[in-house]
Amino acid sequence: MQTPRQQTRQAAPPTRDGISPSRVFLPAGSWTSYEDFLAARFPAVSRNDWQSRIRQGKVLDASGRRIQPGQSYAHGNLLYYYRSLPAETLVPFTETVIYQDEWIVVADKPHFLPVIPSGRYLQETLLVRLKRRLNINTLSPIHRIDRETAGLVVFSVQPATRSRYQVLFHGRQVEKHYEAIAPHRPDIPLPSLYRSCLVQSGESFMQMKEVPGKPNAETTIRLLESKNALARYALQPLTGKKHQLRVQMMGMGLPILNDRIYPELWPEEADEKSRNDAFASPLQLLAKAIAFTDPVTGAQRYFESTQQLRL
Repeated sequence: MQTPRQQTRQAAPPTRDGISPSRVFLPAGSWTSYEDFLAARFPAVSRNDWQSRIRQGKVLDASGRRIQPGQSYAHGNLLYYYRSLPAETLVPFTETVIYQDEWIVVADKPHFLPVIPSGRYLQETLLVRLKRRLNINTLSPIHRIDRETAGLVVFSVQPATRSRYQVLFHGRQVEKHYEAIAPHRPDIPLPSLYRSCLVQSGESFMQMKEVPGKPNAETTIRLLESKNALARYALQPLTGKKHQLRVQMMGMGLPILNDRIYPELWPEEADEKSRNDAFASPLQLLAKAIAFTDPVTGAQRYFESTQQLRL
């Protein structure tokens, strides 16, 4: 029998309909069948659902062969499985590919579309949509933006060069420019470099908060234009903390328009009416432009979103 290390070196099964398989190692245990183990390992998915996936050929062994219903459990193997959701909400907005070569893809993401699969989003994610559309199974995001935020996301095409692009983002060698619509406050002097200490909120895993301490988040904020009670701001994050722009704008007294997390956490859209209400009032935050030196080609890259935030 192959060791787990040897098995992980084997090529994973191919992508299906834009979905790459997940994998799980099978430890020693008293489970009778594979569906018994899977139901115990992933309690959020019912045993009946696992049986259905097995019948549909969505659970494979380390060699890529289909697991059979009721097949005896054997520890020490790898299983591959394809995620599926019984019903997924359609995100009625379309992404745009603004650049593509053999190394990267740059996409202009609409509001409400998650970058990668998680929770109740699978097919309705930017990554899966692009895999299906471009037929690139190796596509992988180099960075992410929030589901509610629109704008630019850069993807790596080649696994061999992916880490070289990741180093750019982790090492702050990328210029990111955002725009936001928020209240107009003539009493707040701008431009400004806003610095604060952000930590995870103890009240909700969804939220971050500012606390006293050494600053770990920095953003340059400029006023672009104003009209009546609202204004359009240019935001340049110099660090990359979770929800940095949303929390810091709120901290300045400039909460971003239509924010469903700050200052108050709204319930997740659970029905068609609440989803339509949310779709009609997207968060007014846009990842507008991105610039970096391509670590593979040496070219100076600058990309700008075609989307606009309007007062």
